[in-house]
Amino acid sequence: MQLGMIGLGRMGGNIVRRLMRHGHECVVFDTQAASVEQLAHEGAKPSKDLAAMVAQLAHPRAIWVMLPAGAITEATVTALSHLLEPGDIIIDGGNSNYQDDVRRAQELAPKGIRYIDVGTSGGVWGLERGYCMMIGGEKSAFDHLDPIFKTLAPGIGNIDHTPGRENIKSTAEEGYLYTGPAGSGHFTKMVHNGIEYGLMQAYAEGLDILKGVGQEHIPAERRYQLNLADITELWRRGSVVASWLLDLSAIALAEDPELKNYSGFVQDSGEGRWTIMAAIEEAVPADVLSAALYARFRSRQDHTFAEKLLSAMRKQFGGHVEPK
Repeated sequence: MQLGMIGLGRMGGNIVRRLMRHGHECVVFDTQAASVEQLAHEGAKPSKDLAAMVAQLAHPRAIWVMLPAGAITEATVTALSHLLEPGDIIIDGGNSNYQDDVRRAQELAPKGIRYIDVGTSGGVWGLERGYCMMIGGEKSAFDHLDPIFKTLAPGIGNIDHTPGRENIKSTAEEGYLYTGPAGSGHFTKMVHNGIEYGLMQAYAEGLDILKGVGQEHIPAERRYQLNLADITELWRRGSVVASWLLDLSAIALAEDPELKNYSGFVQDSGEGRWTIMAAIEEAVPADVLSAALYARFRSRQDHTFAEKLLSAMRKQFGGHVEPK
């Protein structure tokens, strides 16, 4: 298939690379000319601006916007709405607020432009591992783009089939899923990221306790100098707490056992806050997720080993770099 990609950062560029590896044709644009040139060298078709991209794509056009949530994505979607034709598709694969998706879909509908919101998980590892995608919007657009999503998704791989799902027909085990109307994809990804905050915080606090037992004020008979790199590696093997986040923690600790290269300043990208706001609106208790969000706020004032580990995990799975 043919796809336009706007935004060639950590994930946008690798999405293009994964698609091209499997024979899809990609037309690319970014305000950073070097990023466009690099992907053009790898086989993508470069565009000088949005109008040029639209002209290079065959109808029905599909353009994926992979930009930071907020004003830049809003401006890009608005600009595309003046360039595209009925039947064309705009895909927002960033981390937009789901309420923005609902509004955009309603605004684009009178023009006949279809809108898809894709909550995309996979970070810098997605090129090789594939991307887990939660997809909302018009069903006809999802069906049309199925070859794109199937290529980007991890596939079944070596993960065992879930008992009890033998007669359930779904793309979920392939790593992508149509979740429903506009906004449902980003809503699902928003809660996914809220859960991610809680899981990361649990690992960080637990490993901080393991590190703390070696401090001098602990009585000698109960003082242990535990090797956290070995313990995280151990837990990857048959433990009930094994996960990809634990894998990434083990990588970070193997590289730097004291995490000296991390300050412990932990950003939040917005979805955690939105998840808590949704919990409040629904009157759903979210004690762990709320505490994890507040821990990130606290990290910007003083930095513990737990916060350094959170920062290390973010860099491992998403390539997120701490502010200087």
